[in-house]
Amino acid sequence: MFYRRKIILALLQLFDGQLEKIRLQKLLFLFSQRQQKAEYDFIPYKYGCYSYSANADLTTMVKKGILAETESSFSTNEMTDYFKSLKESDKKSLLEIKTLYGKMNSNALMKHTYINYPFFAINSVKASTILTKKELEKVNNYKPKSNKTILFTIGYEGISLEEYLNRLVKNDVRILVDVRNNPQSMKYGFSKNQLIKYCESLGIKYMHFPEVGIQSEQRQELNTQMDYDKLFEVYKKGNLTKTKSTQTVILNLLKQYKRIALTCFEANICQCHRKHLAESIETLPGFEYETKHI
Repeated sequence: MFYRRKIILALLQLFDGQLEKIRLQKLLFLFSQRQQKAEYDFIPYKYGCYSYSANADLTTMVKKGILAETESSFSTNEMTDYFKSLKESDKKSLLEIKTLYGKMNSNALMKHTYINYPFFAINSVKASTILTKKELEKVNNYKPKSNKTILFTIGYEGISLEEYLNRLVKNDVRILVDVRNNPQSMKYGFSKNQLIKYCESLGIKYMHFPEVGIQSEQRQELNTQMDYDKLFEVYKKGNLTKTKSTQTVILNLLKQYKRIALTCFEANICQCHRKHLAESIETLPGFEYETKHI
């Protein structure tokens, strides 16, 4: 079993085998803040800090019969002592979480996390009803606000779905432009239909332009930067000269929405075609904006 799932099961174990969904997410978030490298990352969702990845693990454990789910809570069907299997540092942190926050109900936990981690409350539908005017003002100060037009690019290699989404949110990206030829991924959250759902939950539109991507068979045997550079020379002379109309559509989206992001897989911008696509868009008539790789 994945270690991160053992943490969820140990948390449930400490709370007599059952937790309301909102409490579980908040307690898991507070625990994650104490980890040197968090097992789960979180995004600012409608009830504050929320982890899609944790929810996916919970759903999987329900399907396997390890957990039971109601509309409002999760409970464990396990008798195994998962707490005993954790690292000592994580045992200590979980016990501290129970001591400090174990008696708080969902609203109290929401208020605590909103006050102490205001970024995660920026999309909350509850913030205005549980925070004071001053506390709400602090949350509003964390909402990204920018009218500067920027063409962003972002890769998802090596980061969680939540970290990826947070980069979009913090940079006030309004449209995610998927430039993969094949928008499917073995990595959780990054296949097209998943990405549409998760972006839209944060008010970010999703659009896909497969014609400006590179086909999978062209991406074989890329072992050195020289291999990538050869591929991109072919891409620039072929694809980018033939897709000017699509590039113009993307430029018009940039003009209309001001902050859009081209996305593909690679973390290293020098090993991704989105760099060359962005550079080609920069040469189009009417482009007079900043390009930023995030």
